[in-house]
Amino acid sequence: MNAPVVTVHALSKRFGSFQAVDAVSFEVAPGECFGLLGPNGAGKSTTIKMMTTLLRPTAGAIRIGGFDAAAHPGRVRERIGYVPQAISVDGVLTGYENLEVMAKLFGLSRQERSERIADVLAMLELEDAADRKASTYSGGMIRRLEIGQAIMHRPDVLFLDEPTVGLDPVARKAVWAYIEQLREQFGMSIVLTTHYMDEADGMCSRLAIMSKGRIAALGTIAELKAQTGRADASMDDVFAYFAGSFDHTQQGGMKDAARSRRTARRLG
Repeated sequence: MNAPVVTVHALSKRFGSFQAVDAVSFEVAPGECFGLLGPNGAGKSTTIKMMTTLLRPTAGAIRIGGFDAAAHPGRVRERIGYVPQAISVDGVLTGYENLEVMAKLFGLSRQERSERIADVLAMLELEDAADRKASTYSGGMIRRLEIGQAIMHRPDVLFLDEPTVGLDPVARKAVWAYIEQLREQFGMSIVLTTHYMDEADGMCSRLAIMSKGRIAALGTIAELKAQTGRADASMDDVFAYFAGSFDHTQQGGMKDAARSRRTARRLG
C-alpha cells in the first residue's frame, strides 16, 4: 500500500476560548478524492486553512508529501493547490494573465509557463476566452480559471473549499468533469468540502463528517451508509445521522452567511 500523501494527526485550532477544531485525524491516499463534510461552523474551512498553511494549528501535526507543514511550510506549498470559497482571480486581468501571474509565483521558467498555460486553457476549455478580462467570465468559467491557477505547478494535492457554490447544475457538472480529468491525468489527490451530497456521493472514495470541530464519522461511503442502519440510506441520510446532533448555536453566523451569499452572487 502506498504511503499517504496527507497525514493529519490530532489537529486542533483555538481562537481565544472557542475551540474551532478539536483533535482531528485522518489520512489521504495518493490519487484519492477525500471529502470533508459538515454543517456550517463545523470546522471544515479552518481545517483546510491549516492544511494549506494559511493558519497555524494550536496543536497537532500535518504532513503533506512527506513534509511537516509547521517545519517546512514552503515545501508543502510547492506540493499543493488551493481553490478557496471566495473568488481569487483578478477581474482586471485576462484569463491568460491570471494564469501567467500564478505560474511566475510558482517559479516556472518562461518555456514552462507558456506550455503549462496553453495546456490548462485547452483542458479547461478557456482558450477562446483567454484574452478576455476575467470580470467578463461566467461563474463556471471563473471556477475553471481558479482551478487552472491552482494546478499550474501540477501539485500532489488539490484543496477545494466548496468549489461549486453558487453555480448552476450545468456549470457544476462541468467543473467536476474537469476535476476528475485532473485526477486521472496527473494522479492528483483531491481534498474537498461541499454541501452538495450528490457531489460527495459521486466524487469521493472516503469521507470525514465533522461536527462541533470534531470528526463524527470517517470511512468509505458504503461504510458510512451501513452505519446508519438503513439499507437504502442516501448521502442526505448519512449527513443527517452523523451531523444531526450539531449544536445550532455554533453554526455559521451572519459573517458566514454573508460570505456565502457574496460568493454565490459573484459566481451567478
